[in-house]
Parts: sequence; C-alpha cells; structure tokens
Amino acid sequence: MAKGLDVPWSVVLIGDEALVSERDKMTIVAFRPGERPRQLRKVPSVDTPIDGGVLGLAAFETGGTVWLYAFHSTVSDNRIVRMPYANGALGNPEIVFTGVPVGRGHNGGRIAFGPDGMLYVTTGETRNPALSQDQGSLAGKILRMTPEGKVPEDNPIERSVVYSIGHRNPQGLAWDAKGQLWETEFGDKGWDELNRIEPGKNYGWPAVEGRAGKPEYTDPVVQWPTSEMGPSGLAYINGTFFIAGLTGQRLWSVTIDAAGQAVTTAYYTDIYGRIRDVIKGPKGTLWFVTNNTDGRGDTPGPADDRVLSVPLTSATRTGEPQP
Repeated sequence: MAKGLDVPWSVVLIGDEALVSERDKMTIVAFRPGERPRQLRKVPSVDTPIDGGVLGLAAFETGGTVWLYAFHSTVSDNRIVRMPYANGALGNPEIVFTGVPVGRGHNGGRIAFGPDGMLYVTTGETRNPALSQDQGSLAGKILRMTPEGKVPEDNPIERSVVYSIGHRNPQGLAWDAKGQLWETEFGDKGWDELNRIEPGKNYGWPAVEGRAGKPEYTDPVVQWPTSEMGPSGLAYINGTFFIAGLTGQRLWSVTIDAAGQAVTTAYYTDIYGRIRDVIKGPKGTLWFVTNNTDGRGDTPGPADDRVLSVPLTSATRTGEPQP
C-alpha cells in the first residue's frame, strides 16, 4: 500500500486516506492507495529518546469536526495533542493531555477510542520499574480520559485518569465484540503478554512477569517467550485478535475457543521483518506496518518501511478470519 516510510509507528484510516506517524522524523504522512505518501505536517516540540517521538494515532469525530489525536514525546514529558483534519490537511495541534513521564525507552504510546467514547492510552515505565506500582505516577499504566483529556467520573481511581496499573511497556489496545478491552505488553527476559484489562486491576510488573498465579495480580490470557513476539499493535476482527510482532518478526492471530483456551497462529515469520502495527483495512483486508528502519533489526530492504495489505479469509475449522 505504501513504501519508503521512515520508522512508521501507527496507521489510522480517515475516509479514503491512511495517516501514518513517522516516529523519528516527527512527521505525519498520508496516502491513498496507489499514491505516494505525502507529508501532512511535523508535530512541534517533539523529542526522540530511543523509542519516543511521534507514536500512536487515533481519529475521533465530534461536532462535525474530525480530529487526529497523536501521542508524542517532548524533552520533559509524553503528551497527547489533537489536530483538525479536513480536505486532506491537518490543522494546528492543540494540547489534550500532558505530564506522562518520558524516558530513553519504554514510553508505551498507543492510543485508541473505546466503544464508550473515552480515550485510552498506554504508558511505559520509562525503564523505572517501580513507577508501574506507584498509583501517583502515570508511568506503567493504562489511562482513560475524555476526548478533552479530563477524568471520567466512573474511573476506578477517584480524580485520576489511571485505569489499570502494573504494566511494563504496553503498546496495543483493542476491544472485542462484547466491548471488553485487551492489551499487548512487552516483557523483559521472560514473557510477552496479551492481557484482558479490567478497571483498577494490577498486572504485576515488576513483581511478576507472565503468569504468576498470585491473587493480587491479574495474569495474562496468553504469554509468549520474548524471542517469539515483541508485541506492539493489536486489532480485533470478527472473533480474532491480530498482533504485530517486532522481535519475533511475524504476525500473530489469537482466538479464544469455547472452553476459554487461546489458539495462537503465526504468519509471515521472517518474511517482512519487524512488524509494528496492525489494523482492520477496507474491503475485508488486514493492514500491517513494518518497522525495519528503526535500527533494531536486520538491514532494511530497498522498499522499507512499508504498509502491507492482505485479504482475510475464514478458516474452515473455526470460521474465524485469517490472513
């Protein structure tokens, strides 16, 4: 769908255009299928510490205005801004939320609007594990806020945007058909995770990694050795989760069977390199974004980085979609 991108991190569809964040160049580019990507704008005041920069994107329409939200790093914090989008152009950014701790790594950065109309945000612990258990810190958390960056009245912690705690470096958000929130999370030296997120729950980092069976912490539904996964973007389509795998250089699908057991399948192992994001594409397709220009994988190919599209078909056995 597009090639020659520079460290693309997130992609969203608005009308007939795809908008992509380029992490290190601090830019947002756009393309229509069959057209070359063009730069819409640079995001001002962006700093690029290791895995910081312009990260997650999300689109939201209200009052007749389509807004593009962006999570990005500055020298002092991670923050969220929004820009009006119309006629293929982005307006000036306005600040929605500031004060998320920033670090040389583990900045989280995925944002998404839930079925309740609230904005959900993943934050990393900035390589300071103790912050994940500190309810007074916004690091190592999933946050929930209104589209204007305010605290919803029904959040689990009074007067706080904190929705869940005990996360290391979460980078994927999606909701299933019942409106249940799920999240993907990078482990350390043991296990990467797919978590079912409940308000106010503690997901254990740094006390535990992966399944621990301790009642004070919520275990992941699925865990993988960190060499096989490195989970970033997450999408849910008609009963199937799709997960972008960076370290494992593959795309994963996950379905939950009638007994509550997870069935996992890997696709495209070592074919396209590191995969950063995955979304539901138009007309029964799945889109995913490579991340081979970030300096952490093999030498990028001449077309890297790319947005790729594959058709979805139903597996004979389960009826769930597969690429």
